[in-house]
Amino acid sequence: MMKYVLLTALFFSGFFGLQAQVKVHKDMRTPTWNLVGLRYDKQVKPLKWVSIFPPELMALNNKVIELPGYIYPTKVGAKFSEFLLSIVPIESCPFCGTGDIPSMIEVKMVSAIPFTDKPIKIKGKFVINDSGDDRSEFFLLGAKLVP
Repeated sequence: MMKYVLLTALFFSGFFGLQAQVKVHKDMRTPTWNLVGLRYDKQVKPLKWVSIFPPELMALNNKVIELPGYIYPTKVGAKFSEFLLSIVPIESCPFCGTGDIPSMIEVKMVSAIPFTDKPIKIKGKFVINDSGDDRSEFFLLGAKLVP
């Protein structure tokens, strides 16, 4: 019986300890991020899916936009001129939990910026890749940090 009580106590202390470490991140959702999130996949034949970009989203194509978000490095380093931008930080694991996986945008900066786990805001030319190839679906080209 004592083993059971001890194991239960350890379990709950570990569980509540983990809960205390969970970070709440700032919501980066903006009207522009909401438009990016309109992209969806449609099955066109068995085992064949294509991305659908609604007209409201296509209206952003080749336009200069500003987006807040978090850096997801794609290479090892301390400074990055190319990375992915997401509305959730790495610690939040965008592939875990419920709901859709948030969109990520491949960013090509004018000059490299240091990594930070804090939110950033960048401005650049938004390009939609609707070719169906294996590259990212969204790019932000010639991007610069917005103070």
